[in-house]
Amino acid sequence: MKALFLAGGMGTRLKPLTNELPKPMVPIMNKPLLERNMANLKKYGIADFVISIGYKAEYIKDYFGDGSKFGFNIEYVYEDVPMGTGGAIKKAEHLFNDTFLVFNADILCNIDYLELVNHHKSKKATVTIAVTEVSNPSAYGVIEYDEQDYAESFTEKPQPDEIKSNFINAGVYVFEPEVLKEIPEDVPISVERKIFPAILKKGHKISVYKGCHYWMDIGNPVKYKQTHDDIMSGNFLLSGVSFEKETLFKEGKSNIDNTATIIGPVYIGDNVTIEGLAKIGPNTVIGNNVLIRTGGSVINSILWNDVTIEPFDEVHGVVASSNFRVNCTSDDKIKDESIKLKVLT
Repeated sequence: MKALFLAGGMGTRLKPLTNELPKPMVPIMNKPLLERNMANLKKYGIADFVISIGYKAEYIKDYFGDGSKFGFNIEYVYEDVPMGTGGAIKKAEHLFNDTFLVFNADILCNIDYLELVNHHKSKKATVTIAVTEVSNPSAYGVIEYDEQDYAESFTEKPQPDEIKSNFINAGVYVFEPEVLKEIPEDVPISVERKIFPAILKKGHKISVYKGCHYWMDIGNPVKYKQTHDDIMSGNFLLSGVSFEKETLFKEGKSNIDNTATIIGPVYIGDNVTIEGLAKIGPNTVIGNNVLIRTGGSVINSILWNDVTIEPFDEVHGVVASSNFRVNCTSDDKIKDESIKLKVLT
């Protein structure tokens, strides 16, 4: 089975973190979100991927190539102009001749994909939509369904008096290839707003899968930070990273002075240097090639690769993008005890 990732968007809501890279490439525990999602699928025997790319496409293609170094097989389709979810899927039509998965590439969730596909097959559906329950669905696409878990109607961003369901579209689908015939050629169009309601009216069966118990749309910097907090607290189990037994998770080799203080949960990447009297954590992620100088303090923060914290500088509640150098005056410490995130790019 193949999986299609819709990775062509500009990630406007996640700016400034997406000023230099596409949204699916923002690091989640030091590896791109897209890589994390593909690695999760590989656990279920799915390693053939199609990636629809547009905004800063070269960043994705240069990183993954044909996928062989990751144990994947990757093909690409290009959006010269934004085509919407439907238009992007239509561009990949020639690559699918059997049941396939579709993903919005900016989400993280804990779906059992074998169970999802089996559910789809058992329902003899044309499309299956994974849904997740939220307390306030007014900012999302709401799906109403019957007792047999078949979709009955779709409402985009309903007003409070229009809300009839708290289950929203999770951005994960199972498609039969016949759906692709219902999408117009070379037209920007949304599957959520246009195609799904249209095929429902034509009598196609759209099933609903409710096995998505953790779901995060990494739509802004606060949600980006919350995703890492959820991983470190155990609310979301990320393949390959666990804080269940140890609150310090290290990948690669690091040089940590024995007078530094580390309070977990903390993730430390490769080739990290932490000098004497530094204080790290809790709830902190440190990328590769990071230097934290003498007395530096990094708390409740995420540092991407190649970041430097100068002597006795303090960063609390911060996301610092790659190659950033934190150099504060004594009167200008970067502190945010109220957890109002500060983004440094």
